[in-house]
Amino acid sequence: MKRKLLGLMLLVPALLLITACDTALTVGTKTIGIRSGEFIYTDGYLRAAYIFPFEKVWAACEKTVTDLKAVDVERVKKIATGNLTAMIQDDKVRISVEYVEKGMTAVSIMVGPSGNNLASQLIHDRIANVLKNS
Repeated sequence: MKRKLLGLMLLVPALLLITACDTALTVGTKTIGIRSGEFIYTDGYLRAAYIFPFEKVWAACEKTVTDLKAVDVERVKKIATGNLTAMIQDDKVRISVEYVEKGMTAVSIMVGPSGNNLASQLIHDRIANVLKNS
């Protein structure tokens, strides 16, 4: 009984510390991370949800790719999903836009072959800025 109580007493503060900062967990070949409770990092993709409709987020992603002077841009858009693939400064960038619910859209970004978290974050920041100013 004391051992379980001691384990619980150590687990709760550890969980509080983990939830307050960047956390990643690797199981086999899968990696999942949480960043400041806002972004989720999964297998090289940095994912964030935006409180905007799908069409508006798709347009913001296209504008961001254009503003970054991307080349070899491929657009595949369906009813509730869309994918943009482009080369930006010699890095392959993959942007996936997905309808979540009315007024909410998720965007996943992978830069490079295995994912560059900083570059993905910068692209997310640009998308958020375009959405804020539109």
